[in-house]
Amino acid sequence: MGDANHISEPSEVEVPDVSSLQVTHTEQTSQQHLDPQCDPDNPVAVKFQEVSAAAFKIKGGIQNTPCNHSQMSSFLGMDIYFKKEFLQYTGSFKERGARYTLMSLPKELQAKGVIAASAGNHALALSYHGMKLGIPVTVVMPIVAPLMKVQSCKQFGATVIIQGADIGESKQYAMTLASERGLTYINGYDHPHILAGQGTMGLEIVEQVPDVDACIIPVGGGGLIAGTALAIKSLYPNVQIIGAESERCASFSEALKVGHPSYTQPSATLADGLAVPIVGVNAFATARPLIDKMVVVREEFIALAILRLIELEKAVVEGAGATGLAAVLQGLLPELQGKKVVIALCGGNIDTTALGRVIERGLAADGRLIRFVVTVSDRPGGIAEITRLMAQLGVSIKDIFHERAWLKADIFSVQVKCVVETRDQDHADELEKTLRQQYTDVVWGAVN
Repeated sequence: MGDANHISEPSEVEVPDVSSLQVTHTEQTSQQHLDPQCDPDNPVAVKFQEVSAAAFKIKGGIQNTPCNHSQMSSFLGMDIYFKKEFLQYTGSFKERGARYTLMSLPKELQAKGVIAASAGNHALALSYHGMKLGIPVTVVMPIVAPLMKVQSCKQFGATVIIQGADIGESKQYAMTLASERGLTYINGYDHPHILAGQGTMGLEIVEQVPDVDACIIPVGGGGLIAGTALAIKSLYPNVQIIGAESERCASFSEALKVGHPSYTQPSATLADGLAVPIVGVNAFATARPLIDKMVVVREEFIALAILRLIELEKAVVEGAGATGLAAVLQGLLPELQGKKVVIALCGGNIDTTALGRVIERGLAADGRLIRFVVTVSDRPGGIAEITRLMAQLGVSIKDIFHERAWLKADIFSVQVKCVVETRDQDHADELEKTLRQQYTDVVWGAVN
């Protein structure tokens, strides 16, 4: 799944034909409620004029986030700029579309209020801007939603309902309430106004980074890449637009293969914000002719990207937000060597309870956190000898455990399991070589 998926369609602003974008009847009827703004039979391809209107309308309520040159450029072989959308007030790009959609509602619908289903960033953005604009907001969140985000939505004045084992069940409940209470349902990645609002990020990018060659954008439901690609390609058609997905839910790549949005089974992923099983029909109609390439990223490189951003950019970014950088670190985009590249860091709302585990995974992917098992003499000084060897190499021991009872070697041996920290991959290779020279029984890497 890690292979790059090149798209042969030419990059255009107008979508000539959307007849092939319809989802199947089975997929339609599997939903108890259909969102009239996201009709599979009549997908809407957003126009550039809508993005321009959104930029004017939301200007006073959205951060114009920086797009800084990165020191990673020196060792990645690209002139890299990071568009820091995690610096929005609620921590993600979702504010752009949320504010524009709320402001575009007729007064009578604003008075009645809006409702959405979300486990995170869309709920936060809608709650915050609903509070700022005086529009009642109800968010339905699944039981797996992080408590921190639930509390933040409540602090912004939203009515929070915990309902549904997953976001799909939450959406059905939200749409039922919308019908019963006369509320406006706002899809967080496919409402046409959401797409237009997200596109304002693209307008900022081309203003902040002249002569940009390529822009890498994380892809989940498709709203951000649809709006941003529309904005950038309308002004600068030669800029390359690249989408990056997690291997655990590559729904946009799958939609490109079959020609329309289709269900993709998601798995647990560090980029939970990208785990959207069916991409938006409007997002797909808008983005399909504008994307030059899609790449699918492995989990360990998402962890490594988060680690790199913390260490080098002093930026705490969630898995979804780091997926664009992960594509570069994985080596999926060699054609960008020597080019001026903007990478969207689209969100920073990583669960603090998970951050430590993610950092450790990043260290492991970077060859700086190593596990191994070595069989040593159980006579006095046997374990001291291996610890002395590691000390001489400058290796830091994080954990050590020795085992006798289940060892099948001679009775005077002991198995030592170690977790150690090294400077880099070369240092780890040096440790492995030294251990194998000193001991006959070494199991390197992940062990039980």
